[in-house]
Amino acid sequence: MSRTRLAVVTAAVAVAIAAVITVAVVNGGGVSPGSFRTPNLSSIAPSRYGPKIPAHGAYIGAWVRPQLYDQASQIAGVDALQSQLGRRLDIVHVYLTWHGAFPTQSDLAALRQGSMLLLSWTGTDSRAVASGADDSLIRQRAREIKATGKPVFLEWRWEMDRPNLSGVVGSPADFIAAWRHVRAIFAQQHVGNVAWVWCPTAKGFQPGGNAAAYYPGNAEVDWICADAYPGSGPYQPFAGTVQSFLRWASHHPKPVMIGEYGVPRSYPPQQRAQWLRASAQTVQADPQIKAVVYFDADPLGSVASDSFGLAGDTAALREFRVIADSRYFNPSGVRLSG
Repeated sequence: MSRTRLAVVTAAVAVAIAAVITVAVVNGGGVSPGSFRTPNLSSIAPSRYGPKIPAHGAYIGAWVRPQLYDQASQIAGVDALQSQLGRRLDIVHVYLTWHGAFPTQSDLAALRQGSMLLLSWTGTDSRAVASGADDSLIRQRAREIKATGKPVFLEWRWEMDRPNLSGVVGSPADFIAAWRHVRAIFAQQHVGNVAWVWCPTAKGFQPGGNAAAYYPGNAEVDWICADAYPGSGPYQPFAGTVQSFLRWASHHPKPVMIGEYGVPRSYPPQQRAQWLRASAQTVQADPQIKAVVYFDADPLGSVASDSFGLAGDTAALREFRVIADSRYFNPSGVRLSG
C-alpha cells in the first residue's frame, strides 16, 4: 500500500473512531474509562473501625434537601427517599459549619440505621488553621467523631479549588498545610473511625483548572473525590464531566468517590433518566470508583440548570431506584429494613 493511501486509510479510521465516541457521548453514553490504568486497591488496609472499601461494586448515597432546615425535616427527607428506593442509603451526606453542633439528631438517626456519614466540614481560613489558632475546636470535633464509634467519611473543606473560596482557602500550599494540621490533631486523638476524603471539583481537572495542586499527597488522603455537575448549557453526559478527573485519579492508588453529582432539571424527564443510566454505566466501567453520592436538592432561588432534585420526576426517580437496587450499587445487600 502506498504511503498516500495508507495515510488516507489511517485518517479515515481515526475519524470513524472519533465519530463512535462522539455518538456515545451525545446519546448519553460515555467514554469508557477502561483505558485508564486502574490502581490495585486490594493492598490498602483501612483503619480498623473506619469505612471499608467494597471488594466489588460501589456504595450509593445522597444528600437530601429537607423541606425545612430542622432535625425532624432532615430525618423525614432521608426516610422519604429511602422509602422510594426500597432500601436504606449506604451513605448519608451531611454538611457541617466550622462551629456547628455534631452529632445532630439526624446524624445519629443515619448512623443508627446502619448508614455511613459523609461529613462535609466547611473549614475556615487555612492560614489560621495551620497556625494552631483553632486547635481546641479541632480536638473537640475529633473527640465527637470518635465517640460515635461508627465509620465516618470526613470531607474537610471540599471544593477548595473554587475561585470564590480563594480568600478563605488561600494558596494550594496554605490549604495543604491546614489539611495536614487537622489530620495530625485527629491522629493525636487516636480517631480510628474516619476515612479522609479529599474532594475538589471535577471541573478543576479540566483545562484551566488547578485542582491537582491542592492534593496533600497519598500519605495524607484515604479516598480521592470530585464533585461532578454538567453545568448549564446543552446536554453534557456524566462521562464527559468526570473523564479528566478519572484519568488523574488512575495514577493514585486510592478508592474514588463522587462526592456530589446530579442531573439538571433543565433536561427533559426522559433525558434525565438516560443521563442517570449512563452515569451508572460509566461508574461500573471504572472499578476504582467505590462510592457515588447524589445531590438530591433544588437550592432555593436556583435556576433549572442548578436544580437536581428527583422529587416529582417519575422517570428520573424510577431510574435512580433501578440503579440503587442493582447488585453493583448495593455491595452490602441492604434493604429498607437492613
